[in-house]
Amino acid sequence: MLPFWEGLAEAADPGRLKELIADVLKSGDFTGKTGEGALCYSPEGRLLLLGLGKPEKATVESLRRSYANAARVGQGKKVKSLQLLFPKIKGLQKDDVFRGICEGILLSNYTFTYAKDTPPVVLLEELSFVGLEKTASLEEVEKIVGGVHFVRELVNGNADDKTPKMLAETAKNLESLYPKIKTTIFDKKKLEQEKMGLILAVNRASSLDPFLIQVAYKGNPKSKEHIVLVGKGITYDTGGLSLKPTDNMLTMKSDMSGAATVLGAVQTAAALGLKVNVTAVAPVAENCIGSKSYKLGDVYRSYSGKTVEVNNTDAEGRLVLADALSFAAQNLKPTCMIDIASLTGSIVVALGDDIAGFFTQDEAISKDLMESSEKTGENLWRMPLCSDYKESLKSEIADLINTSGRDAGSVKAALFLQEFVGTVPWVHIDFAGPCYVPKPKYYNTTHATGYGLRLLVDFLSRRSG
Repeated sequence: MLPFWEGLAEAADPGRLKELIADVLKSGDFTGKTGEGALCYSPEGRLLLLGLGKPEKATVESLRRSYANAARVGQGKKVKSLQLLFPKIKGLQKDDVFRGICEGILLSNYTFTYAKDTPPVVLLEELSFVGLEKTASLEEVEKIVGGVHFVRELVNGNADDKTPKMLAETAKNLESLYPKIKTTIFDKKKLEQEKMGLILAVNRASSLDPFLIQVAYKGNPKSKEHIVLVGKGITYDTGGLSLKPTDNMLTMKSDMSGAATVLGAVQTAAALGLKVNVTAVAPVAENCIGSKSYKLGDVYRSYSGKTVEVNNTDAEGRLVLADALSFAAQNLKPTCMIDIASLTGSIVVALGDDIAGFFTQDEAISKDLMESSEKTGENLWRMPLCSDYKESLKSEIADLINTSGRDAGSVKAALFLQEFVGTVPWVHIDFAGPCYVPKPKYYNTTHATGYGLRLLVDFLSRRSG
């Protein structure tokens, strides 16, 4: 594979291969635009010319997208191995260039289908570089991308298969894979004993039991820092009695993306051996409709003791998160908490499918997250936590009401969650857009993107040691 700048100024000298590609360059069929590819055949073998765009606009993210396209071309030709000429890019560190290339290729090296008659996609098995001295570890990138694929597999799977019990078993299995991981599962009986009334209410109409999953990784026993990641785990969401329209239900197998992401983040931290103490907490349940459905207008008591009047059973994610956050704050001694959830359609209206919104009053965590976002290309935008809107969450008969209209919906959801975190430094990430996209693009080859895994792992690595 030979990389080129737009305008056909080579990003790396192809040396003796120059004569083999001269006719292609003269034809004008290949101009070197970002992601553009041209396949040449010669006695030397198949050569892929890859466009990197304009050199002054080169970034790690543009490299991810360009090399993702190259990987797709290779898949189309059933290529199992790639040999790449490593480009020298002014203004970018060698390790960053290496990371962008490898992530673009490996993130694209994924497929998921249930179709019997679809020819299987040939995935890349070997990757090698020409002109590259020893640099960042490909093994490290592979482990991180492996975490992304772990999340994608869970989110893409049928809701009938990835039940609350299946997620609990998946979490329990991590203990056997990583000796520094300890998994604790609260079953329905334990949830009842702990009086987690909101999780139990949401799950009431389901024939499947709910669970609260805790996966703890202690990578730095000498440190008092303890990061808790809380992920929404609604394995299927009908909306309950506030029933969703059919079209809105089509993607609801993805409503457990938050749980998958935090489990994947802790697994990846363990695989990398990060010197950090982190626990994933995932409330997992189904929000079904039936004779036992929790009811609009009724009041339910949370783990924290606060009561919540329900006026929309389709605002269930904030309910299960409320119990999980208050449990973590009171029992796990966190130094900070980050929850991540496909929580509101409002955030998609505000930011689209490519950007997640986050809410916090902690400037240090905000700074770290934004730096991680810039490094990983997983876009974040800080949203306001406007305390004036708390007035709309007041109930006449309970401590809180779970929704209050469509205006500023994502802000009000964050303010609701804030009522359950106590004094712990806290961030809420609403990634309803990028966790499950309408159409695959760039290095995301399926609807489930695994967004957030690389972001959280990078955040953990910044706190490592």
